[in-house]
This record gives sequence, structure tokens and C-alpha cells, in this order.
Amino acid sequence: MAKQDELVFLPLGGVGEIGMNLALYGYGPSEHRQWIMVDCGVTFPGPDLPGVDLVLPDIRFLAKERKNLKGIIITHAHEDHYGALNDLWPGLNVPIYASAFTAGLLEAKRDYEKTMGEIPITPFKAGDRINVGPFEIEGVAVNHSIPEPMSLMIRTPLGSVIHTGDWKIDHEPSLGPLTDETRFRQLGDEGVLALMCDSTNALRDGVSPSEKDVSESLRKIIEDAEGRVAVTTFSSNVGRIRTVAEAAEAAGREVLLLGSSLKRVVDVARDIGLMEGIKPFIAEDEYGYIPRDKVVVILTGSQGEPRAALAKLARDEMRNVALASGDIVVFSSRAIPGNEKAIQDIKNGLIEQGVHIVTDAEALVHVSGHPRRNELQKMYQWTRPKIVVPVHGEATHLTAHKELAEQSGIAIVPRVRNGDILRLAPGPAEVIDEAPHGRIFKDGILIGDFDEMGIGERKKLSYVGHVAVNVVLDARYDIVGDPDIVPIGLPAYDDEGDEMEDTLFDAVVSAIESIPRARRKDLDMLQEAARRAVRAAANQGWGKKPLVTVFVTRTGG
Repeated sequence: MAKQDELVFLPLGGVGEIGMNLALYGYGPSEHRQWIMVDCGVTFPGPDLPGVDLVLPDIRFLAKERKNLKGIIITHAHEDHYGALNDLWPGLNVPIYASAFTAGLLEAKRDYEKTMGEIPITPFKAGDRINVGPFEIEGVAVNHSIPEPMSLMIRTPLGSVIHTGDWKIDHEPSLGPLTDETRFRQLGDEGVLALMCDSTNALRDGVSPSEKDVSESLRKIIEDAEGRVAVTTFSSNVGRIRTVAEAAEAAGREVLLLGSSLKRVVDVARDIGLMEGIKPFIAEDEYGYIPRDKVVVILTGSQGEPRAALAKLARDEMRNVALASGDIVVFSSRAIPGNEKAIQDIKNGLIEQGVHIVTDAEALVHVSGHPRRNELQKMYQWTRPKIVVPVHGEATHLTAHKELAEQSGIAIVPRVRNGDILRLAPGPAEVIDEAPHGRIFKDGILIGDFDEMGIGERKKLSYVGHVAVNVVLDARYDIVGDPDIVPIGLPAYDDEGDEMEDTLFDAVVSAIESIPRARRKDLDMLQEAARRAVRAAANQGWGKKPLVTVFVTRTGG
């Protein structure tokens, strides 16, 4: 081991926000580190990013370090941990290590989106050990709300790090694995330098309820229901899908799946043997022939997505499937922050149809896949790390987790955010540098930053609209005919009751005619005068200044 070798941690996403998880671990001297990437996730755009499809971590830092990136390890197949792979991997071109379920889901997604080439994946599961550059990585089984999740034990000559990924402790899950307490304790005995740990539920006291309790609650709702029951959940939660299907079968009901992402996940789960013992699901066109008290629907749309199956049902837009007064819709999910309004709109649409809504406020119909405070403390006790680094969370979660770790006797809990380069060894754990980081945007089939994608202009357009103006001048620089004015997204009338188009037309004509003919040769100056006049006239008659594009052309000699 050379004297200047260092072990560093660099998050490029997911630390200071929920979602978009991407962590780098580097080993070696500062000018020549070798890197591994753990997870490569996306987050979803809010209304402040009109038209954007996905938000991805900015990996500019890796552009110059690309030859030193030795591999990518994916802890599990949630979008916020693997959803950026299809878009970012082609520029990196390194081996990806992931479970069979993750690989299957990535392939199914690629087929569905029809835009990506092949991405080679090396199978890697809990219990396996691989060598990637100077790192030896062992997968450790944990429980979470998706099949085949794992934590990673990352061994280096300077010490070992446990990267938990998403996890919780559930002794009776509907789908394994159990979180491997025995292995975590053994790793603690071996010696853990640092624990990079999920902070999502660091504000919540106690222990998460078990999936078994959710399953009993759902079973009771389905058994007691007099009409149809529809259950919406995250499409990746195969354990929950199994729970609902088993409860339906026990109550003598058939099950219909609605939503393309749900069907993709179930197909992959079936391929690797996770749906054994579950009866085949019915086809959509059979739904209308089955008595109301003999059917359960499992469907997408728990986050209020406007094109998902639940939103279509709330708007009564499906050809073969509808709900009726007295039916029940169970939200077996939590609202991801920012989606509350969209979810409420769907609930209102269903309530208008006479449908009863059941959420986790009324019954135990959902449990989180993340550890609460008592579970975090158990992980500290099992692994006994010298350093705890709170990750996966917004500032409020990271700070609560930091305080909990310190109260629990962890000596070193550094404050780390996206872009911070944290040296873990040798010497004291401290942030030694900052790497370029941020967000890039997938917009249609293109990827770029805020300015490259024109998102700022698009936001302005959504507030103030656009006016296009075309003015033709003759050889003597007089206006020929009438200027064309095309306002988009402006009110039809101004505050005087005049047509907005007429108001803007008058502004253009008077702006150009007020300029002496001798000075009209400067067409750029005319364009700018007309642009300002339109903005001023709109502002006077509306109180807002639209974006304005003016074309001035001259005909003749």
C-alpha cells in the first residue's frame, strides 16, 4: 500500500434529496484513484420542470475519470437506484453487477422503451463476492419493498465500508429475503470502518410494522367487501402483489392486473420463480363477466400519475374496466412528497363515483421499506462502525439520522452532501474537496442541462406566453400590407376590452412608423423597437410581458 493511498466516498446524488441515488467509492492516491459506482438512479420532475421526463445525476466528474471507473454495482431495482442506467451507461461502458431480478427488469424496460442497445450485466447476488479494481465487494441480504435487494460490504486495504442501500428489518415479510442479522454481526466482528446508511425514516420512532400485518389487514378488507376491491401499490412491490393475490384467492376472488409497468414486473418475477403458488390472473375482457364480489384489481397509479390505470378509472376512461358506487379502492402505498395534490384529485374523482377510499390513515394497508430509528440503532449495534454517514434523504432526514447516530455512541458522523469528497482513511474522516455535481434532464430523446434543454425559456412560456410578429418592408422601408401577429397563450382581450391582437398590432405599426425612414435601414434596431413595443403594450393591457419574436424583412432593391 503506497503511503498516499486514500479511501474516499463521493455521492453525486441522493444525499440531500430523496431519489437519484448515485455513490462513488475511490481508492488510491488523489491524482490516480480507481472508482466504483454504487447505484445509478433517477428522480421525477415536478411542475417546476415543464416537459421534462426524468431528472438524472450529472456525471461530469466521471467524464475525466472514466478510464478509472472499474464497475457499477446496483443494490436493487427501484427507479431511484437504477433508473438512470439506460441513459448514462453508454457513456461509461463498464461492467454492471446486479441481481437476476434487477437484470430482468432492466431488460424488460429496455424492450418496452425500444430506445436502448444491449447493456451487459454480470449476475451478482447476496452471498456472492466479487473483485472490482482494488475493491472486494460482498452482497448481504436485506429486506425491502422489492425482490432481491442487498447491502454491500466493500473491503479495501484501508478498511471496510458497509453501504446499506434501502433496507428494513421485517421478521415476517411476504417475500424474502430476511435482513441477515447473523452476517451483519460477523461483519461487525471483522471490523467496519464506515456505515453508509439509509436515512429515509430517520424521523420515525420505533420499528416498522411487518408486511404480515399489512397482509392480514388487506385480507380482512377483501373478505368484508361487498363489491369490487381495487388495490393500488408501487409496481415493483412484488411482495405486496403476492399478498393481495393470496388474500383474493382466500376470499374466492379472481385477480386482474392493470398497468404496463405492473405487468412487466410480474412477468420478470414469474421468470425467476417469485410468483409460484399464485393463480393465473384474468384478462381484461373477462372483467365485465365476473360478479362484483368475486374480483380484485391490482393496478398502477398510486402516486396520481395522470396516464396510469387508476387515473383512467377515476375519469371512467377504460373500455373494459370500470368501478361503481360501493366499490373500494385501497391505496397500499405512501404519497411521495410533491404528489399529494395529484393523488387527492384522483381520490376526489373516485369519491364522485361513490367509491370508498381506504388509505394507511384508516387501516394498516402499507408499510415503508425503510428503517425507523430503532432499526437504525440495531444496525449500529450489529456492525459497530467507527464512522456513520447518513445518506438517502433530504437535509431534515440526514440531520435527524446524524443526531440519532451521535446519541447512540457513534464517535464520528460527518456532514456530507452531494458533491462532497469524504476521505474515510487514512487519518480523520473529513470532507477534503468538492466534485462537480448537479442535475441533468431527459427531455424526449435528448439529455442535457437546464439551459441546453431550454427549460428556463419553457417555464417563462408557461407563465407569459409568446407573440410572433412578422413585418415586411418595401424598398423605401415602408410597411407592406399588415404585419402578422400570432399571440400564443395570451388573453383574448386587454383591460379596455379591446382584442389583444389589435392592441399588439397597433403597437408594432406605431413603433416602426415613429422611426424616421432614413434610420429604418437598421433592421435589427427595428426588430428590437417592435419587440419592446409589443411587450410594453401587453404589459399595459394585461400586466404581464410575453416572450416576443419579431421578424423584419425587406423586399425589392
